[in-house]
Amino acid sequence: MTAGPWSHHRSASLADDIDFEIKGQELQFVEIELDPGESAVAEAGALVWKDAAIGMTTVFGDGSGGADGGFMGKLLGAGKRLVTGESLFTTVFTHNGQGKARVAFAAPTPGSILPLNLGQLGGTLICQKDAFLAAARGVSIGVEFQRRMMTGLFGGEGFIMQKLQGDGWVFVQMGGTVVERELGPGEQLHVDTGCLAAYTPGVDFDLVMAGGVKSVIFGGEGLFFARLTGPGKVWIQSLPFSRLAGRMLAAAGPRGGQNRGEGSVLGALGDFIDGNN
Repeated sequence: MTAGPWSHHRSASLADDIDFEIKGQELQFVEIELDPGESAVAEAGALVWKDAAIGMTTVFGDGSGGADGGFMGKLLGAGKRLVTGESLFTTVFTHNGQGKARVAFAAPTPGSILPLNLGQLGGTLICQKDAFLAAARGVSIGVEFQRRMMTGLFGGEGFIMQKLQGDGWVFVQMGGTVVERELGPGEQLHVDTGCLAAYTPGVDFDLVMAGGVKSVIFGGEGLFFARLTGPGKVWIQSLPFSRLAGRMLAAAGPRGGQNRGEGSVLGALGDFIDGNN
């Protein structure tokens, strides 16, 4: 597999260690290389392509419980996914042939795919509700509830976020460019609530007022910032999809995007002159 800035080659001393490479810039996809018997789990609809030797199976829940998880375990896993707004099902891709085989997954929105090894992060990552894209088999997709009332109401992601647990590789999708910050004990960082993509459990997530009344009304930054207090790691996305969608809807206008005179100083008169009415 070709080396790249977002690539990894397995270590013989680690179990469930997979080879992968992130390809592309703004519209990325992840290509995972599997040995015989190895599996990757992905969100339904994330597949781009796969080698013929890789079989595809749809499972109830997140597929982390395996065959011994039992019906109640699978039901609980599916319920967690439903609470976070995801499908009840995930798709498991298993290499059933010989030699190496590859499968590729892409995010549904423009942005970055970030590879993270949960074993190196203490086993847990808390992220936005729709962040999970794919993972090595065995990663559990759970729920993280915001216990503070104000954080849940105004924290951008609401009361519920995704909790990814395990010791293998997971691939999360984030909007725009992604920046990683490591906070020391007591160190604080203020982030737009929509731009907070993920953080490790040691980080305390709270809210702080964005400023005075004038800043709240005219600043365009909302009522609150996310206040993150270390120790731990934080991942920040430059363009959350909700912001992109809001700008697209605003640009489309009430007539479904038929306005060809955006920015005209003539306003409605300009629309009439330009034939947009």
